[in-house]
This record gives sequence, structure tokens and C-alpha cells, in this order.
Amino acid sequence: MKVVFAGTPEFAAVALKALHDAGFEIPLVLTQPDRPAGRGMQMHASAVKQFALQHQIPVAQPISLRLDGKYPEIARDAHTLLQATPHDVMVVAAYGLILPPSALAIPRLGCINIHGSLLPRWRGAAPIHRAIESGDSTTGITIMQMEQGLDTGPMLAVESLPIADTDNTGSLHDKLAALGGEMIVRVLRQLEQGALPATVQPEQGVTYAAKISKEEAALDFGLTAEVLARKIRAFNPFPGTHASLNGMIVKIWHAEAVNISATNAVSGQVLAANAHEGVLIACAGGASALRLTELQKPGGKRLPVAEFLPGFAMTPGQVFSH
Repeated sequence: MKVVFAGTPEFAAVALKALHDAGFEIPLVLTQPDRPAGRGMQMHASAVKQFALQHQIPVAQPISLRLDGKYPEIARDAHTLLQATPHDVMVVAAYGLILPPSALAIPRLGCINIHGSLLPRWRGAAPIHRAIESGDSTTGITIMQMEQGLDTGPMLAVESLPIADTDNTGSLHDKLAALGGEMIVRVLRQLEQGALPATVQPEQGVTYAAKISKEEAALDFGLTAEVLARKIRAFNPFPGTHASLNGMIVKIWHAEAVNISATNAVSGQVLAANAHEGVLIACAGGASALRLTELQKPGGKRLPVAEFLPGFAMTPGQVFSH
């Protein structure tokens, strides 16, 4: 079976490697254009492009595949390339570009997507972040046949995965990426033997995982400690949460909700700041607080609280602002 692959970040690169290692012929890889990244804002190739180049797989980077969009000539060239590339199926994983019906119809077996949630929960751009942020206990991978709607296609395979209390988006991403790679190999092997039964997604339980914005990263201590602890895990490693103390932005990378005696402290007030207790912050409700255990000051490194406090003065009574 010949497989065109479309994907961009590390999540997709894991699946591409799994297909390559399994011996599938990959005549073409589609990935998003190189982007500036890092402090020097140098142009940076996607994880998928890097893997493809290392293994001499041809790469195309159209900025659009929509014939009716802003770049019809570029989209037309991409369609021509796909039509001229012999392949049976296109596998798509976190590509980041819309595949219009005209592109979906090119492969003989259509386009198959690796999605990081148990559909129909968390359709959309950020399923891993939103699952942790919302307190889900379980997530998983859905392999689905793509259609025009956003993650609405029939399901070819589904496997669940528990979300540990210690998982952040980084650790859960790695688990799901590995599972997605294993599953897509199995699904394509089955497709080689004949058509796979597909299950229509249920109409109940649909939720949307909106793209993460940097504006969401500011912590509001008017929320409960439990909600904030989940958000910190969900936004680690990107974009990272933060709050302001005395006009200085402090990034908060790890924290936990702890029960405390009832307090009249205002939300965001520092209740304790020492190596033993960590940094304890009052939150909504008054019966629980947020214990900060890994922090970062501007221009500094991520540090455990015992190493952070000697270089950042913090005393009980001070108040973090949103």
C-alpha cells in the first residue's frame, strides 16, 4: 500500500515514523511551511519535514489546498502533485490545513485521520489540552475516515487511555502519539486485506477543543485551586501559565490543589512562601489553596520552588494578580 502522509508537529512525526518502520511505501509527505521559531526567530522545519528529509521522502509545503481560497494557484499545484503521485490512501495527523472535498477525493481509499481524543468528544485543534483542563479521566485515539466536517467522519478504530493525575499535556501527548502510531499501522494492514467496518459518530456528547490562545495562560485565582491545577497541567509545556506579582510576570509550571483551614484571605494572596511548604496561594472557596512547586521568572530557568525562592523575594500577604 502506498501512503501519502500529511502532518506537521511531533505528534504526526511519530505516526510517520511508525508507517515508515512498518515498511509502507511513502511517496510524498505534505507538511506546513517552515516557520520562524526560537529567540533568533530562525526559520524552522516541522518535525514531519525533518523526518522526511532524513529518510529521503519527497516533501511538499503548500500554504493552502483550497481551490476557492486565497491561493488558488498554489492549491491547484498541490492537487496536481497529489494526482500525479501514485498512492492508495492519505494519512493525516495534526496537519493544520483544511483538506477540501476536492483533496479528500483524490486517494483511492480516501483520507484517514489520527485524532487525539475519543470522538465525538473534543473535536478540533487542542483535544489533549482540553481533556486535561476539563478534568477528563480518560482520553484516547480515534482513527477516522475524513469527510468535509470538522472531525465528524465515521470511526475505523478507537482505543482509550487513562489520564493520570500527574499527566500534563506533554506527557499525555507522548503517550497518545505512540498509541496513534501503533493504531494507524494496524488499520492500514487491515485495509490491505479489504474494507474496514466504520462506525458513525454518535450525535450526543459532541464537544469542541478550541485552539489554545496565549491570553488564556493568565491564571485567575478567583477560580478554585482544583480548576487552576488542571489548567497548569493542561498548558504545560505550551503556552505555560503565569500570574503577576508586584508587576513581574511569574510563569507557573507545576502546582497542586491542597486543603487548608478556612481563610478570609483574598484570592491570589500568598499564604506561605518557603522551601518546606512551597508557595501557597489562596483561591476561590477558601477551603483549598494552590501550592506552586515549579516556577520561572523572566529570563530565568524553570526551577523547583526551593531553588526559585532565594532569587525571588516573596512573602505572605502579597497578592498575585490576574
